[in-house]
Amino acid sequence: MPGGGLRASHHDRSRLPGGVYRDAGGTQENVNSRLRRRFAQTPLGRQVFHFEAAIERAVAEFAAGLRAGARVLDAGAGEGQYAHYFDRCRYMGIDMAVGDPAWDYSRLQTIGDLAALPFAGGSFDAAINIVTLEHVPEPGRVLQEIARSLSAGGTLLLVVPHQWEVHQEPHDYFRFTRHGIRRLLEEAGFSQINIEPVGGLFRLLSRRLLNALQLFPALVFPVAAVFLAPPALILPVFDFLDRTRSFTLGYICTASKSS
Repeated sequence: MPGGGLRASHHDRSRLPGGVYRDAGGTQENVNSRLRRRFAQTPLGRQVFHFEAAIERAVAEFAAGLRAGARVLDAGAGEGQYAHYFDRCRYMGIDMAVGDPAWDYSRLQTIGDLAALPFAGGSFDAAINIVTLEHVPEPGRVLQEIARSLSAGGTLLLVVPHQWEVHQEPHDYFRFTRHGIRRLLEEAGFSQINIEPVGGLFRLLSRRLLNALQLFPALVFPVAAVFLAPPALILPVFDFLDRTRSFTLGYICTASKSS
């Protein structure tokens, strides 16, 4: 893969400037995240964890549209959980790797700063940036760096949150509207921009009810679940009523680097 890599030991990572911060808040949150992603791929899970399921579908479809041998950059790769979708491609995952010590970063090819990617211009044919942009202090600069690393006509799959709880504190800086993310993409040199909301108001309410369940202590959790779980499962049925999607969990975006 073209371009060098900024590499650091586990002891040096905390001193790397800027970039992606993956502070998952401890081992239990890491385990919960993995279980949620797996559950989201089941029929019931796709209903409950619509956002995660939508991301998995989007990444799979994006990967399927690439030619064999395409050079792919996963900017903010974390544990490389999407790498398997790109088995036919030349995949490069980069992250700052300064998050949960329980995370497995062994599949990362490069450790570095997304705001100063250690790759030559035009090194990649495609890139993904999945729920990472909210964790970088300069999202516009990161998108500019991704655009620089892409060849002319290279494609980007970007996923950003809109209505989402504060997470991975203190490195949680932004939420994005469709207008804001379009402007950032255009300023970075992208065109053919498509932005799709992930669910509407009723899916958002469903997700918030599930979040509320986490607030109850174990002793009363079963009682709370009896009252909150049924509406959480039923509400998404009415999501078709929200045609504006002004209340949405996040956005899945595709764009191409302008020639």
